[in-house]
Amino acid sequence: MTVRPAPHPAQFDHRMVVFGGDDEFVAVALPFLAEGLGVLGEPPPVVVAAPDKLELVRDALGTDAKDVGLMPHTEWYTGSAANAVAQGAGYLAAHAGPGGRIHLLMEPEWDGRAGRSARETTEWIRYEALANLLFAPLATTVLCAYDTRTAGTAIVEAARRAHPDTGVYEDPVRLTAELDAVPLAPPPHDAEPLGEPYADAVRSRAAAHGLSRVDAELFTEAVTAAAAAYGPVTGALLWGDAPACVVELRLPRRVDDPLAGFVPPPVPDLDPDQGLWFTRQVCAYVDVRDDAHGATVRLQFG
Repeated sequence: MTVRPAPHPAQFDHRMVVFGGDDEFVAVALPFLAEGLGVLGEPPPVVVAAPDKLELVRDALGTDAKDVGLMPHTEWYTGSAANAVAQGAGYLAAHAGPGGRIHLLMEPEWDGRAGRSARETTEWIRYEALANLLFAPLATTVLCAYDTRTAGTAIVEAARRAHPDTGVYEDPVRLTAELDAVPLAPPPHDAEPLGEPYADAVRSRAAAHGLSRVDAELFTEAVTAAAAAYGPVTGALLWGDAPACVVELRLPRRVDDPLAGFVPPPVPDLDPDQGLWFTRQVCAYVDVRDDAHGATVRLQFG
């Protein structure tokens, strides 16, 4: 193996590979891992993938497997797109070299058995697109591996638009704006108006809709943080039974920020108790739709 010095500080290197068989996966994984191992002073590369893929890599590497990190992707992709951002930021802070330097081979959990809905798919494409902005200052090298046997054609084609090396890459802000152009379904006829103070109203009504006391309090804090960040709020609705309780906030102004709530807080404040970062970490979905009169912010707990 040729060892080469770490390059000068660079920007986020976000790549994509598509494969349809185990041999193809190994054929792209080994050169990428060798590339990471060949950089002097860089931490060992890491593979985040399905357990069967990890076994393939372990077998192919043989005794060299001890020099590569292997992590089941169910331990990385544990929730929403915002949760994945937090996982990535935390991992890089703890394990990457100077400037965020590390090689990560990532297989998103697209297996149909995981129950990915169209809405979940949209959120993961949002994550792939926003990663280009959120991690831009870092020298991290990521290869996103998409298995056509589990991801499917539509997902692969959408993901191509979020990776700079594909030839069909689109500006992340434009791509996320396209995702947000899809109208939200109207609130159901039994949606309940919430009066002020909103915290008390959310707490009591969420509990009445089946959330446990602890979850109702957590959801209340998330809604309160969003209201404080986006405010003023001119109206609020609640509907849905646990765990999928929903609160919709109406704002008199536009948000106009696709990164709102996705930017990790500064290191001294990694455990904030307020703000849109907290809201996105708690809620399964945070949908924002701007219009001519302001914006609608819809928060779903589970």
